Amino acid sequence: MQKKFNTNGLCYPDKHYMVDLNSRLSQIKNLIDHGDYFVFNRARQYGKTTFLRALKEYLHPDYITISMSFQKMSTAKFRDEAIFAQTFARNFIKKAKDEALKNQLSQKSLDNLEAMQKDERIAFDLTELFEGLSEICGTAQKPIVLMVDEVDQASNNQVFLDFLGQLREYYMTREETATFHSVILAGVYDIKNLRQKIRPEEMHRYNSPWNIAVPFPIDMRFSPNDILTMLNDYEDEHHTGMNQPQIAEELYFYTGGYPYLVSCLCKILDETLQGWTVQNIHTAVHQLLKENNALFEDVIKNIRNHQDFSRLAEQILLHGATIFYEITNPTFNMGTMFGILAEKDGKTVISNVIFETLILNYFTSVRATAALENSDYIEKSQYIHHGLLDMEKVLTRFAAFMKSEYRKEDGDFLEHQGRLLFLSFLRPIINGTGHYVVEPQTRQNKRMDILVFYGTEEFIIELKLWHGQAYEKKGYDQLIQYLDAREIYKGYLISFCRNRKQPQANKAFIYQSHELYEVIIEC
Repeated sequence: MQKKFNTNGLCYPDKHYMVDLNSRLSQIKNLIDHGDYFVFNRARQYGKTTFLRALKEYLHPDYITISMSFQKMSTAKFRDEAIFAQTFARNFIKKAKDEALKNQLSQKSLDNLEAMQKDERIAFDLTELFEGLSEICGTAQKPIVLMVDEVDQASNNQVFLDFLGQLREYYMTREETATFHSVILAGVYDIKNLRQKIRPEEMHRYNSPWNIAVPFPIDMRFSPNDILTMLNDYEDEHHTGMNQPQIAEELYFYTGGYPYLVSCLCKILDETLQGWTVQNIHTAVHQLLKENNALFEDVIKNIRNHQDFSRLAEQILLHGATIFYEITNPTFNMGTMFGILAEKDGKTVISNVIFETLILNYFTSVRATAALENSDYIEKSQYIHHGLLDMEKVLTRFAAFMKSEYRKEDGDFLEHQGRLLFLSFLRPIINGTGHYVVEPQTRQNKRMDILVFYGTEEFIIELKLWHGQAYEKKGYDQLIQYLDAREIYKGYLISFCRNRKQPQANKAFIYQSHELYEVIIEC
């Protein structure tokens, strides 16, 4: 069977194209070799379950690995200690038997646990459960590693905290009492977040009962080199002639290495588009942004449901604010946990370009000015000629729209809302054929570079505040650097100007061998 790119469920090396995980598996094995307990928490669709499966195979020569999941356990089973203990015991025994571990585990110990669990005369609770598990660990031929996936299912339940407390107690006394060599809990939330949801009034005991866990230091994002290992595997089979390093870098540019997004783009390139080119990656991004998938729904849900988080995203994306990263800030912590925020050079950023565009599209859809509804200004036929986008006319008409509809607004409003208004103006014009991204590498303070893709063309537009000729020249120089980097001849500028010495008209001119077109919007 020919391998394919997979975006649903587990990935298998013999069926799916995958990045080389060996380096990460080796790093995690080092933690396990030291007997560490830790939480593997990453955002949704980050490949956690696939990675745990690969880890289990990797550990097989040296450890007995019991891999469980709370996914199939109903919420009700976490509300009663006896029911939870019995359910956990049944699942543990079933895994031990199903995975042919009986020759490595004492059958007598397994039978003893099963007998206790079934004995109606015994009040089988967490105490009896851990006594049975301790006996199994003490008689096993190899150290036992316990992996529990989907621990989020246990959120909002005190029984789970008591379960963690038992794990901690046996860990603290493991020199005298047999217990698991290492424990890995996997999910979206880390244990501290679960605890806050269960007992927020006990913040003074914030680290208990899971203060035994070591940090999980391994970056699970795909680097360009990681992506390259997958593309090399694909190219060895298909011989497309693609420039693998170039394609890997472009995929990373859009996805920031988010595993699901990388696989989505590769799947579109493989199954829908003809040819692995940079231009086709742009097309694949456009197609992906039109999908209504579970990950995108989750991102927007978190933007919509958390006002502080929404304001933070707006400051970063629309105002180019420099916000220093502080993981102890609950908003930053939550955004990072959900895979939406990231730290770069000490600053807070949206984790990838696709999420940036998705969030901006959401902002423009819910906050678009009523003046644009049914407006002749956004009738796209006036901007499209023979399939080509007339960007000069887009900017000129936007300036006219601002003068017509917002002439009574003060400068503060236009300074803070101008960027959102332009994106709201642009989006219906290019929708269906093109898309835009807000360039994260050049955004700074009062500047915002927008990269627009329409058909086979790219347009670079800089939005900025006009502060005089000296500042203007610096802005031109920075735009030229970006044009050179993208190998584009012509660039565009929208300057919001509050200075009385402002230039008086729109202008097209040559600057450092590039053609620039600038419109001035008085604010």
